[in-house]
Amino acid sequence: MRQETAVEVESFVVGQWTKRGSVILGFSAVLILSLVMALVWGSVSVSLDEMAAVFWHRLIGEEANRLQEAILLQIRLPRVFIAALVGGALAMAGTVMQALFRNPMADPGIIGVSSGGALGAVIAIFTGLAFLHPLLLPALTLIGATLSAFLVYALATRQGRTPVTTLLLAGIAVSSFFTALTSLLLSLTQNILVLRELLFWLMGGLDGRGWHHVRIVFLPVVLGGFGLIAFARELNLLAAGGEEEAASLGVEVEWTKRILLLVASLITGLAVAVSGVIGFVGLVIPHLTRLLVGPDHRILLPASFLCGAAFLILADLVTRTVFQSEELRLGVVTAFVGAPFFLYLLWQRERSSRL
Repeated sequence: MRQETAVEVESFVVGQWTKRGSVILGFSAVLILSLVMALVWGSVSVSLDEMAAVFWHRLIGEEANRLQEAILLQIRLPRVFIAALVGGALAMAGTVMQALFRNPMADPGIIGVSSGGALGAVIAIFTGLAFLHPLLLPALTLIGATLSAFLVYALATRQGRTPVTTLLLAGIAVSSFFTALTSLLLSLTQNILVLRELLFWLMGGLDGRGWHHVRIVFLPVVLGGFGLIAFARELNLLAAGGEEEAASLGVEVEWTKRILLLVASLITGLAVAVSGVIGFVGLVIPHLTRLLVGPDHRILLPASFLCGAAFLILADLVTRTVFQSEELRLGVVTAFVGAPFFLYLLWQRERSSRL
């Protein structure tokens, strides 16, 4: 009897790992396909053979077609990497926030990180610091996002405890205040070119991004992503049973919340720092991924990263190809896609609750 039970348990475990591997493999294939599409399509088309030739010649150290090499390696490839990292970071951060707050409406900006980063960027552009060096804009954006997260956490923490409800209310208050400051600076801007730059940044975009931006976000996002996955068990317990039940099962709730909020805020701040304000990715992608793979964060977190990365790569491809003469803003495209899909999810949720 015990032998049969052991065999059943082993079969179940093997089946679960096979399912996870299949899902991750499927999402990885979609991500690779999205990457290839983003590299070959654009205002100047590059065939698959030409793309392969450029990479092969670069690999063996021979000279390739200079125009195609510049398009692929200096313009499109870093932009695709940034889109993948930003999309993946926002999706994972949104997944963590929805688990911590046990609220499907939660997203990475719920504790004021996005609004703080936006204020930092607006200050950089408004004062002219952003035009002195290309890294000053992302630096001030990251500083604003980090200060916002710490301010919200400090306001919500009392006697070593940080109630989720208080944290949510503090995040809404700080976010509203920073948004008001951002609007004030916009209204005070007299230079039409500076105002245009501010509005373009607030609508999000990846135009002009290069390898130095990739170096800013790559290592922190990758390490942060693995750090969040390491807390998958704790997230499962917090999302399923709440803080009290998780604590009864051995989870150090306050310490776990601090680490998860810190890492989620960091990768969100980095995403905002290099891409501007991009909405709906951290809100919709976790929902979509959860529908496909279920609520287990051991598979939900990596799947969210891959799905978010592929989604933002494709959304950025749309910004570059819909209008040849003028590039759409990335935040506009994600809102056009994300808002109707989220309304559909709400309708489905309401319909299910009535049945």
